[in-house]
Amino acid sequence: MSALPPPEGPVPVLLVGLHGHGRSHLRALRPMVEQGMVRLVGVCDPRPPAPDDDLEGHGPLPHFDDLPLALERTGARITVLVTPIHTHLPLARTVLAHGSHLLLEKPTTATLAELHELTDAVADSGLACQVGFQSLGSTAIDHVRGLLAQGVVGELRGIGGAGTWKRTSAYYDRAPWAGRRRMGGHDVVDGALTNPFAHMVATALALADGGAHAPNEIVPELFHAHPIEADDTSCLRLRTHQGVPVCLAVTLCSPRSLPPALHLHGEHGRISFEYTLDRVTVHRPGQDPHTTTHPRTGLMENLIAHLREGSPLLVPPSATLGFTHVLEAVRTASDPRPIPTRHQDVWREAGVTHRTVHGIDALVHRSARQMIGFTELGAAWAVPEPTAHPLETRP
Repeated sequence: MSALPPPEGPVPVLLVGLHGHGRSHLRALRPMVEQGMVRLVGVCDPRPPAPDDDLEGHGPLPHFDDLPLALERTGARITVLVTPIHTHLPLARTVLAHGSHLLLEKPTTATLAELHELTDAVADSGLACQVGFQSLGSTAIDHVRGLLAQGVVGELRGIGGAGTWKRTSAYYDRAPWAGRRRMGGHDVVDGALTNPFAHMVATALALADGGAHAPNEIVPELFHAHPIEADDTSCLRLRTHQGVPVCLAVTLCSPRSLPPALHLHGEHGRISFEYTLDRVTVHRPGQDPHTTTHPRTGLMENLIAHLREGSPLLVPPSATLGFTHVLEAVRTASDPRPIPTRHQDVWREAGVTHRTVHGIDALVHRSARQMIGFTELGAAWAVPEPTAHPLETRP
């Protein structure tokens, strides 16, 4: 719990990062404002809102292009940081130095070393920091853990993940850092595994061991079909510190976007968790599949409950240690290999380029089912990568 006194009345909130994903935070804050839980006291972004922008129903709000000034003028008790990955640590330091609690958009930081720096800065400040892995607020996670503990599908033999989304050139044109591994001398690491499918990685680790431990081995296979630096079609294999094998296959070059899923393979069946839908399905031989849907706790609501009542934070920075080890493995891996255009369907429509890798959906699902990578599956465009070196962990 924070060293500061619990906030009384609506908590003043500052949003940093108004455009792009910041709009979803504006929408999420709206019902909380109406309930008297928070008060949005300003927005901070180098680019001001348009004159006719009603800010998703919030109406006119003070706009700042300087974060220290915004923090001083607004007196924000909670600051929401929705900014490029490589800015997370320096901006978080600024927020903490001004005495504001923090809701930090994922990924937590751009490097493992920066995560340790952030964790230390939060501890030294006596303030709270929640990281925006929304899927970790789902009660479905505890439900799945309960099913495993009850032996519903027998011993857990591994976790496979399948993610098939469609992203066009517009996705990478939205910001200068999109699809970059590095920019201006800074690590960015904006690849499929570390940003759009970061929730898959974090949720798989949370199910396997809580997410706060470094995996024993991490082997990424990184490729890209779009003309970008980072990966858009990738496979990740790792083994958790408890020895659970995990194999996650993802692409942003599918013909269409479908809900991603984690498949927990047991000796007597399988549990499928569609984490964006909070939906769990148990598959057992000789029985009809059984599906349940579960509520989710909002991370802002949980942060406020933490400040007022001492409720445990759902996603403190320490809970993202396992994920950040994966990010570090991706960051230090060889640059993603291009998928030749002969293995793609490419077309332009309304000034936007679409790319679909041939047979990618079937390949992703085979990887998640068989727990092997694209290279072992014989993908024509996959080239073997050198074995990943063990990651150094901090005592």
